[in-house]
Amino acid sequence: MIAQPFEKWKLRTKQIKIEIYAIYLAYRDPRVPWYARIFAACVVGYAFSPIDLIPDPIPILGYLDDLILIPLGVVLALKMVPKEVMTECRKHSQEIMRQGKPVNRIAAIVIIAIWILFVAIAVGFMQQHL
Repeated sequence: MIAQPFEKWKLRTKQIKIEIYAIYLAYRDPRVPWYARIFAACVVGYAFSPIDLIPDPIPILGYLDDLILIPLGVVLALKMVPKEVMTECRKHSQEIMRQGKPVNRIAAIVIIAIWILFVAIAVGFMQQHL
C-alpha cells in the first residue's frame, strides 16, 4: 500500500520535470509573448536553482515553496504560452527526457550569476542602510 502513493509522487515529479523543461523550450520560442517569456524564465530559473525562497531545512515551510510555488508557477506559465507552442515543446521535452536528463551548463552559469547578483545587491543595500 505504501508503494502506490510513492509511485504516484514519482510519476507526478517526472511529469513536472517534463513540463518545466517544456516551459524552458517555450521561453526560447519567438512566438511566445515577451511577458510570458520573462515569467517562464523566472519559473524555470527558480525550479532549477539550488537556492529556495524558503530554505529546505526549515521544518515543513522549507518544502512548501517546492510543493506550491513551482507547480503554481508552472500552471501560470502554461496559461501564458500559446497552446501550439506548448504542444511542440512538450513533445521535444519528452524526447530529450527519454534520452537522459538535459544538461545546459550555460543556463546553470546564468542562474548562478543571477543569484550572485541578487546577493551582491542585497549586501550593498544592507551596507547602505545599517
